Amino acid sequence: MNEKIGRVLAIDYGSVRIGLALSDPLQIIASGLTTIANSERSIREIVEIISLYEVTKILIGLPLTLKGEHGGKAEEVREFSEKLQQQVTVPILHYDERFTSVMAQQTIREMGTSKKKRHNNKGKVDEIAATILLQNFLDSATR
Repeated sequence: MNEKIGRVLAIDYGSVRIGLALSDPLQIIASGLTTIANSERSIREIVEIISLYEVTKILIGLPLTLKGEHGGKAEEVREFSEKLQQQVTVPILHYDERFTSVMAQQTIREMGTSKKKRHNNKGKVDEIAATILLQNFLDSATR
């Protein structure tokens, strides 16, 4: 099978919520999928999504410091990645996610969403951040 055929699932890992985005089968367009609570069920829910959408690659945002170094949050993401990899046969890649949450918040503001709605729907920020992460990856020449 061609390596660039099949859906990519992007994961924006957070301590409270996990944003998910999915590519089309040709890996051209990223779309927001959902946000799930970060709980003991998270990995099980992600495994179900991988099966349901026939995902062929997983992309997990790696929160690097401004200097491009691994901090404490990056280690938490790596631990999550290792637990997920034990449950799936799909390859997992890490991708620099610096500024995706900031870009997601800016996108929501530009959509005209009120401050109150933005505060009440923080999960949407995580989903949009995952979408931005995935689209950046799909658009990059290094994938």
